Amino acid sequence: MIRLRPTRLLAIGALALVAFLYWRPIHTYLRTKHALGVRHAQVHALSTERAALQQKIARAATGPELIRQARNLGLVRPNEQLFIVRGVSAWRHRNR
Repeated sequence: MIRLRPTRLLAIGALALVAFLYWRPIHTYLRTKHALGVRHAQVHALSTERAALQQKIARAATGPELIRQARNLGLVRPNEQLFIVRGVSAWRHRNR
């Protein structure tokens, strides 16, 4: 049978105490590191979306795009007449 000396028993107890004391900080560190990785992924996705939106804004400031958007809103240029044509999609469907 193995006989434990008091010094070995004390060393095992000290090692167990150190492991117990370090468990929570290590666990918190790993959880925080994981949360940081998730946040970095979110920041990257939002940065990509921001760049796409900035390109869309830059395109929207061009002349042809402004005219197209104004037409979609039903706006017309001065001295132009607005004609509203309904049923175009049904007409296209019938004439295919």
